Amino acid sequence: MTAALRRCGWCGTDPDYIAYHDEEWGVPVHDDRRLFEFLVLEGAQAGLSWLTILKKRPAYRHAFSGFDPARVARYGRREHARLLADAGIVRNRLKIEAAIDNARRFLAVQEAFGSFDAYLWRFVGGRPRQNRWRTLAEVPARTAEADALSRDLKARGFRFAGPVICYSLMQATGLVNDHIESCFRHAKLRRP
Repeated sequence: MTAALRRCGWCGTDPDYIAYHDEEWGVPVHDDRRLFEFLVLEGAQAGLSWLTILKKRPAYRHAFSGFDPARVARYGRREHARLLADAGIVRNRLKIEAAIDNARRFLAVQEAFGSFDAYLWRFVGGRPRQNRWRTLAEVPARTAEADALSRDLKARGFRFAGPVICYSLMQATGLVNDHIESCFRHAKLRRP
C-alpha cells in the first residue's frame, strides 16, 4: 500500500481501514456466505463507526460460525446467551436477535431465488452501478435501489435492513462503485 495513492477520504490513515478500502470495498461479491457476513456486519454497524465493526470482524467470524447462515439459523437460547456475553462483538440484544433471525430469512431467500446472490443483484440489473462522484459529499446515504431492497427485505421479515444499511451493503459488496473518481480504486472497479 503506497501512501502516494489517492483514496476516498473516508478511509483515513488507519491500516485496517486502508486495507479494507484498497482490497474489498466496492468489489463485486457473489458468494452467499460473504453476502451474509456483510448483511450481519452492516446491521451491527448501525449507530456505530464502520471501523469499530471492522476491528471486531475476526471476533464476529468466530462468534457467528464463520457466517454460515444455515448454522446461525439454528442458534437457540444457548448461542444467544453466548453471543450476549461475547466482548469481541457488539453485545446489543436486538442486533444479535436480528442476525439470528435474518439467517433464517436469508435461507428462505436462497430457497426462493436459488441464491441470495441472485436475489440481491436483481436490484441493480445484475451489473454494478458505475457512479461518478467527484467528492464524498456527493455520495448519497441511500438511493431508490436501496429503498426498494429495504422494502423487499423488510417484507420478507428481515430486521436492521433500512435503506441506509441496504445502501451500505450495496457499496460494500460492489453493487455500486462509489469510490470517488480521483480514487485509484474507481477506475480499477470500472473494468468489466
